[in-house]
Amino acid sequence: EVQLVESGGALVQAGGSLRLSCTTSGFTFDDYTIAWFRQAPGKEREGVSCIMSVTGKTYYADSVKGRFAISSDNAKKTVYLQMNSLKPEDTAVYYCAADSDLTLTYYSGGLNSARYEHWGQGTQVTVSS
Repeated sequence: EVQLVESGGALVQAGGSLRLSCTTSGFTFDDYTIAWFRQAPGKEREGVSCIMSVTGKTYYADSVKGRFAISSDNAKKTVYLQMNSLKPEDTAVYYCAADSDLTLTYYSGGLNSARYEHWGQGTQVTVSS
């Protein structure tokens, strides 16, 4: 059974940093693309970043480029999202997602939630002004 468990969400002041973790199990880590999405109240789910762990190739939404960094620890089967220079508009529930399509990091489809089969339960990030 594929499982994705997010952790690391918290309340932080604007300008601060957080690191989210997505711990995975139930599938061959190298054979999947892992992504982070977020959903703020009243808004659609938004793709943040994705990574193909076997090559380290990444893709980012324009809204987070230069502030967020996605990485993976293949031995731990965990994907991280380092978030710096946080803004109140980054407030959302952050979700981890996985799919066996390894082309997703090559184009914007990697930030399309419909492309991902497996999802975690989410972790809340709140950025105060």
